[in-house]
Amino acid sequence: MSGSRVIHSHARETLIETTPIQFQPHRGEEPIEGIQRSPRDGSAATQRHHWRTASREALRTHQLLRLNELLSRAVSEQPFYRDRFASVRLPLESLDELGCLPLLSKSELTRSGVVPICGLPAARYVRLHQTSGTSGEPLRILDTQEDWQWWLDTWQYVLDAADISSSDVAFMAFSYGPFIGFWTAHESLVARGAMVIAGGGMPSVTRLHAIAGCSATVLCCTPTYALHLAATAAEHGLNPANSTVSRIIVAGEPGGSVPEVRDQIESAWNATVIDHCGATEIGPWGVGSREGKGLHVIESEFIAETIVFDDSSPRGRHSAEGELAELVITGLGRHGAPAIRYRTGDLVRARASEDPQNRFLFLDGGILGRGDDMIVIRGVNIFPSTIEAIVRATSATAEFRVTHICGEGLAELRVEVEGTEPLADQLRSAFREKLGLRVDVQPVSLDSLPRFEAKSRRWVYQRGSR
Repeated sequence: MSGSRVIHSHARETLIETTPIQFQPHRGEEPIEGIQRSPRDGSAATQRHHWRTASREALRTHQLLRLNELLSRAVSEQPFYRDRFASVRLPLESLDELGCLPLLSKSELTRSGVVPICGLPAARYVRLHQTSGTSGEPLRILDTQEDWQWWLDTWQYVLDAADISSSDVAFMAFSYGPFIGFWTAHESLVARGAMVIAGGGMPSVTRLHAIAGCSATVLCCTPTYALHLAATAAEHGLNPANSTVSRIIVAGEPGGSVPEVRDQIESAWNATVIDHCGATEIGPWGVGSREGKGLHVIESEFIAETIVFDDSSPRGRHSAEGELAELVITGLGRHGAPAIRYRTGDLVRARASEDPQNRFLFLDGGILGRGDDMIVIRGVNIFPSTIEAIVRATSATAEFRVTHICGEGLAELRVEVEGTEPLADQLRSAFREKLGLRVDVQPVSLDSLPRFEAKSRRWVYQRGSR
């Protein structure tokens, strides 16, 4: 069902023999203009629909007003930005002047051990979350109550894409630690009127029983974990395609917009995958396209720039349409910890949207990789998502690990995959066909490689000889 946005509401067989818990949905209004909404979400839902379909001119006018409000508050309330923008003439007269503001990098946020963009009095903050630490030391970010409400309001765009209503039951396959992960999803679903089941601290098989017992209609997890749950179900003689889950909201990894990964999840669960992207530093900025081929930047709440940094433009230049570039984001509603022109490190190909129901900027293929993750093997540029797409096209659920070996000679890749020699041989052929490279693929025993509920860490970097 790849690319399909049809949500099946009819009942299916339960995953396992159990007595489902019955939840009574709230009485709400009927959907308007294709938007499923709860009684508490009417006018806000209409506004979201307005901005999704607004003209580029109207959207830019809206962004400029929000940006100048953000800059005014940042300069008056935040010592970091008061010094940073001391020579900048405010307010800006056009979004074309955005380039006069300096870019913000993660290294600036970690340099002193104190996050400088969280400069309000401590008593103003009510939430602390931290980054996953996949690209360095975890970064702790604070939010005021106003900021947190902005997170929840912006997340409603994701719930719109998933057609969430007050009759839904959402299961959160999430650890509920300090990583922001699906905390905002949980509270946004509650605000929507949906029933939410916290699935932290459970083994995978227990989660499968809980999904069935609560008749969950929505599953929230990483793409990797959705596949892992499906594999666990198969090991126990269960079939997730027979569950009541009809939508899976994924985040934390690029798999939701990788066709091979998406197809495998949708096939295993007989459910529609909705991709989402966000970051602790900047907020929930992206939602998957209706066709599942990429991400839309939620431009009512964020300004996105795509900038190319290369030898001819070391300070950066704005990309042409479809050109590989780094995503730079400015969040417009987070005043307690404003990230203005933040370099995400994510590589994307931006294009004008061709969907009349969502005119927000389209990132073809979603997040293609990170600038610091791209490696070159014998002249071929390779991202982690490239390897995962090839593996998933060969095996839906096999766990794998990639070692990037950098020695005195040519760089090489080694892929360990749980399975048999025939599977390893299939992968060798697939890598040769898709990349034009001979990749060392080694079969390893089942359950010998680590699993991850949050962002997976499948890449290992090794210096020296094999």
